[in-house]
Amino acid sequence: MLPPGSPSDRVPSAPPGTIFVLGPEGGYAVPPRRYTLLFGRDREDVHVPVGVDDPTVSRRHGVFTCTGTDDNWWLVNTGNLPIELPDGKLMLTGHRRIVERGYTPLVINSSKRRSHLVEVRVVDGDDRHPRATSGAETVGPETVYELSAQERLVLTALARRYLEGQDAFPMPLAWEDTARLVNSSPYATKSWTHKSVANAVEDVRERLCRRGVRGLTRDEIGEPVGSMLSVNLIRELLKTATLNAQDLELLVAGTD
Repeated sequence: MLPPGSPSDRVPSAPPGTIFVLGPEGGYAVPPRRYTLLFGRDREDVHVPVGVDDPTVSRRHGVFTCTGTDDNWWLVNTGNLPIELPDGKLMLTGHRRIVERGYTPLVINSSKRRSHLVEVRVVDGDDRHPRATSGAETVGPETVYELSAQERLVLTALARRYLEGQDAFPMPLAWEDTARLVNSSPYATKSWTHKSVANAVEDVRERLCRRGVRGLTRDEIGEPVGSMLSVNLIRELLKTATLNAQDLELLVAGTD
């Protein structure tokens, strides 16, 4: 058993495949063997209680299982509400997926506008002897994509609503609005049209697709595509800190 407040970024020394599951009242750690680990609202019937005062959380909301034939753990949603994964994907009732190595936060969003967090970590070979880095210099993300100056300008304009952080549900600017905003910037080196900004964005999208980024092709999205290709591209650039709010300085002269 684990006490409340166990850190999510490091774990005690444990064999690879050991799973750590932590809720607000504590948690469990189990080495890779045949086991079924439960979490949910019923404190008396689960290993890891979560949402104990929220009746919209199911008594047994989820199950982690390991067959013992390997060191993989599987998660099944046995509750009524979806379980949200870090990439925004939703595990609905009955959905099953393997738990990736490393740290994975799971969120149950209540209909009462409450969120309940279950923290999961599956030990990889490199996790057995964690080393504190609290005093070390901050380093950049592992993945940052290279952009030319003009590509950065175009993508900053396209993603302006995301970078400003004012909209609850931001969307990319339309191509015409993106071109107008880019042309109003003192850093634009040519006259941009809706076609040329779309082509510049497509060039970046294709580069990232070749790097293995998912969700950037029509085949992956399916019809109707709408703005999803641009949405997924912007999200990837923001998650990797390739674009950040400081880039808005490129649009200092750009106003609606």
